[in-house]
Amino acid sequence: MGAVVADDGPSGVKAPDGGWGWAVLFGCFIITGFSYAFPKAVSVFFKELIREFGIGYSDTAWISSILLAMLYGTGPLCSVCVNRFGCRPVMLVGGLFASMGMVIASFCTSIVQIYLTAGVITGLGLALNFQPSLIMLNRYFDKRRPLANGLSAAGSPVFLCALSPLGQILQHEYGWRGGFLILGGMLLNCCVCGALMRPLEPPKKAEATKEPAEKKVKKKLLDFSVFKDGGFVIYALAASIMVLGLFVPPVFVVSYAKDLGYQDTKAAFLLTILGFIDIFARPVCGMVAGLKWVRPRCVYLFSFAMIFNGFTDLMGSMSVDYSGLVVFCIFFGISYGMVGALQFEVLMAIVGTQKFSSAIGLVLLAEAMAVLIGPPSAGKLLDATGRYMFVFIIAGIEVTTSALVLALGNFFCIKKKSEEPHTKEEAAEREELNKSENKTPEDAKVDSIEVEQFLKDEPEKNGEVVTNPETCV
Repeated sequence: MGAVVADDGPSGVKAPDGGWGWAVLFGCFIITGFSYAFPKAVSVFFKELIREFGIGYSDTAWISSILLAMLYGTGPLCSVCVNRFGCRPVMLVGGLFASMGMVIASFCTSIVQIYLTAGVITGLGLALNFQPSLIMLNRYFDKRRPLANGLSAAGSPVFLCALSPLGQILQHEYGWRGGFLILGGMLLNCCVCGALMRPLEPPKKAEATKEPAEKKVKKKLLDFSVFKDGGFVIYALAASIMVLGLFVPPVFVVSYAKDLGYQDTKAAFLLTILGFIDIFARPVCGMVAGLKWVRPRCVYLFSFAMIFNGFTDLMGSMSVDYSGLVVFCIFFGISYGMVGALQFEVLMAIVGTQKFSSAIGLVLLAEAMAVLIGPPSAGKLLDATGRYMFVFIIAGIEVTTSALVLALGNFFCIKKKSEEPHTKEEAAEREELNKSENKTPEDAKVDSIEVEQFLKDEPEKNGEVVTNPETCV
């Protein structure tokens, strides 16, 4: 594997926008699929766990809740680990944790032990894979980054459609213990994806340029200076409000159909429709977001996606038959896919490559609190009213509110942002550029000769992965 290179995103490296980046994208696709689909896929084993331990459905539902809480709530911890050790080592350790949790869970004798193993340990392992994979995707893609984010996000619905039937087959053939053991073995593929995350290295520079590099300030393990960026604060606030209602409809739509008197298989088919539409919506939205005119206004496209999603929830609350729910799932799948494709692309565009590793950790922590509040509060509202209409209306209002916060906050507070550099590194680069412009013709001639010699010695290395026998796969 070669020496570990801290993934601090050196400013001298240009994103390849291809090459080995496609392997990184494939790894991100797998990791995103496991991270988002796994908490829902394990729910197929709940009935057997209820029979085994004599517990209620609410007790088993805590497994999925803990998995999601660990995925979101450990964001700052993942940021610190990535900034300290780099993405590849963190992902390899995370893959081992994710697998080990499920393997140990297959030998558990109480539901509390399953909480600690399948919930905490596996959840931590998935978190240590999910966040670094997004960071590496941001390193490898720039011009094609919206498309890359859309393709990566498509892993969630694809794996959801694959893991749920697989879980049912494993439960039927091997029971929940054998199913947990096999799923634990499958999660070792996260280590393979981690091995694909080869760090980018800057090109070798002339001896004269090495001295300024030695004065580089040591990178913070968790950069709280992102809160000085108004765009980040607005995004974090809007994302937290959005998550309150975003995940509520998929949780309750099946129960909604059953309450209307439809069979279990027919009700469950609604999620299949939603997931199938979602698979195509994410990459298509990524392509649209990458268009020359759209990309500078990507934040407003994200706001539109959230308004679309919230309006779909409001319309879905008026469904009175199965055909109405089918139409709701089609439009919800489109809007949900748009949100999934754009949420991290917009964050990358706001904070940039240098601060993304810290920013995503802090945003996920804020979203973790909302994830734990949203669905349970919707369940209490349903218990109090007995009507799904109010659940969908509240979810739609929350998502629409988040869209207005993001769009209006960006328009009024960020539009007239100063063009001055935001960081010391940017200021230093601009100062060096000004000095170079004021050089004498003689200096410029010497520099041009040095540049030509440097390009002859180091052809086409800027933005490419530096390979050697140790790091080649």
